[in-house]
Amino acid sequence: MQSSLETRAPRSPLLGPDASERGAVFTRPEVVEALLDLAGYTAEQPLQRWSVLEPSFGAGDFLLAIVERLLAACAGAGPGPKDARRLGEAVRGVEVHAESFAATRDRVRARLLAWGASRADAEWLCEAWLIRGDFLLAPLERRFDVVVGNPPYVRQERIPEPLLAEYRRRYRTIYDRADLYVPFFERGLQLLGDGGRLAFICANRWLKNKYGGPLRGLVAREFHLSHFIDMEGTDAFQSEVFAYPAITVIRRGAGEVTRIGRRPQGAGDLPAVVQAMTTPGPIRDPRVEEVAQAIRGADPWLLDSTDQLRVLRRLERDHVALEDAGCAVGIGVATGADRVFIAELDALPVEAARKLPLVMAADLRGGAIAWSGRAIVNPFEPDGALADLARYPRFAAYVRRHREALQRRYVAQRSPAAWYRTIDRVDVALTHTPKLLIPDIKGEPTVVFDPGRYYPHHNLYHVTSSTWDLQALATILRSSLAALFVANYGIKMAGGFLRFQAQYLRRICVPRWADLPAKTRAALIAAPATDAAAIDRATFVAYGLTRAEMDTVRRAAATIRVGSKK
Repeated sequence: MQSSLETRAPRSPLLGPDASERGAVFTRPEVVEALLDLAGYTAEQPLQRWSVLEPSFGAGDFLLAIVERLLAACAGAGPGPKDARRLGEAVRGVEVHAESFAATRDRVRARLLAWGASRADAEWLCEAWLIRGDFLLAPLERRFDVVVGNPPYVRQERIPEPLLAEYRRRYRTIYDRADLYVPFFERGLQLLGDGGRLAFICANRWLKNKYGGPLRGLVAREFHLSHFIDMEGTDAFQSEVFAYPAITVIRRGAGEVTRIGRRPQGAGDLPAVVQAMTTPGPIRDPRVEEVAQAIRGADPWLLDSTDQLRVLRRLERDHVALEDAGCAVGIGVATGADRVFIAELDALPVEAARKLPLVMAADLRGGAIAWSGRAIVNPFEPDGALADLARYPRFAAYVRRHREALQRRYVAQRSPAAWYRTIDRVDVALTHTPKLLIPDIKGEPTVVFDPGRYYPHHNLYHVTSSTWDLQALATILRSSLAALFVANYGIKMAGGFLRFQAQYLRRICVPRWADLPAKTRAALIAAPATDAAAIDRATFVAYGLTRAEMDTVRRAAATIRVGSKK
């Protein structure tokens, strides 16, 4: 089955001949078995009365395993091969790629024939079970007990505009730069019956990132995260992938407690972890724990540890978020053409009013700024207006010399009259504003104080404040406690490095500066930028941490440091 939209739209990456082009990543058998077990789809259940959906079956990794379990369940309670058509409602599988659909259909037919079904019945079941089409568009009206699989990984840029527009019309969770797997979650959840379970293995970015907010909100309102396995470092797929995967099991209905499995040591370790997660009663496996209140509205999910969650929730209750404490978080300037806009300050052949000293991540060393001498060409006046080329002949000559390169940028194509602007507007006042500078990707917090001399590049975030002493705030943001917030609310990059992005920095809760005693303030200001022990001592006092909370934060910090050095 193929939607009319597919035939009208430009060639979709989901329809390409190569698996990598259409976002297909094949799943190891151990992982398939684990997802089916966690979803409760086991041969001991009356699967002949259940309904299961695989929304993107590809080469049949999940679909063939589903059929095996279904036939095993029938061996005990029927129906047998002579009554094969009684299983017509038991399975649904959808696949958009024609060659994958045909090859997997042949495998399903062969398995049914080997079971003993007649050729006519095997053909009938294949016709009833398998749908050729786009899962996000296919007509599926019924509800399912289980939705299971490995949704495709496709970025929005690779989806033809007419197809993406139709997806956006149908699915509210496609937000910001959401990957295609996000609406797969939404539709899969929509198709669950009462108490039904969705079990996906998928990249974990949506659990924390901005684009996952609407999907997280949907889960919080109508569903319950029953099981979660962090698969970072586990060989979950049959080819190497760069995104950290996670197994997520979501049940329709209310619930408070989530059972979490911690990074199995290889796919072969999964059966024992899954058994511990699905066994009723107290948990006796150190790789598994129960976490309550990990989900709160559309907020990022906090699934790292019960002890850490307890500390974070207490601090969020007793203190305020960074921007509610009189601080502001921003990001430096993106130009879209750094080779044109950035060069040595003295070498830039433009008027002095049209260039600003620029600080970059590479300039932050040993807790201080070692400025490289670079500057940025500033096309904006202090009031935010674009500089008039007629007023600055040297600036005009310089940008016109590079006009072809500047006009190729999307920002210039969108606003042809402003072809020489930077992507972000340059706020001249920020140069002279005292601020803290924080590079994005690091193993632990790097925070440097700028008294008001430089403009930050786009690889730096900046924090200003109308209430806090910035030297004291730098101590807070350099601490293990700040790293705890970022590690729990943010995503990790390859090698265990953290992303110190604005959306995660804003999650850090701090005391109000006016509420801190003078002695505590002085200790925060005096803590050396490179003395981790002194930084944590002053910070822990400012937050009033108990000894148990201190131990939790230190253990978490040690894990973060080890992860970033692997």
